[in-house]
Amino acid sequence: MTNRVAFLYKFIRNPGGIGSITPSSAFLTNKMLSGLPWKQMDTIVELGAGTGVFTQYVAEHKTASCQVLVVERDFPMRKWLRKTHPSFHYGCKAEKLEWYLHRHTLPPVDCIISGLPFAAFPELLRHEIISASHRALKPGGIFIAFQYSLQMRKTLKTYFPQVGIDFVPLNIPPAFVYFCQKTAHRA
Repeated sequence: MTNRVAFLYKFIRNPGGIGSITPSSAFLTNKMLSGLPWKQMDTIVELGAGTGVFTQYVAEHKTASCQVLVVERDFPMRKWLRKTHPSFHYGCKAEKLEWYLHRHTLPPVDCIISGLPFAAFPELLRHEIISASHRALKPGGIFIAFQYSLQMRKTLKTYFPQVGIDFVPLNIPPAFVYFCQKTAHRA
């Protein structure tokens, strides 16, 4: 319950930076993450980790050798995540994703999980983050994001040829999940 109170407080102080009044539900988490090929992933990135709902799921399902980079702008939340998941790498600006990957000598990314409130961002920043994410993904890599509207569909389709959308009504508020895949190189 403490995470929910902290999340609500941060939302009230900065709704554009947090994007929701409560952390993601177990239904949303399962819809986004349960079908991932966990045993085949070497590098995972989480953008906008918040209180760590997805971070915890990743920690419980990744292989021991899988490297994780967590990007969270809010300093107290990032500090909490560092404390609870000290073996992960951390950053604070999603648009600087490639710099963090280089800094931590991480290989191209298998999967990016985003909880960023894109609707609250200026259009230029949205494109910077999606473009950096696309470049960071290895061929065939997966980008998964949730949003509270279909606003990002057109933007994501400019970067990813494959964009699937699912709806999760059992979340506050209900959410759309975008499943995107980077084109794999052909031999």
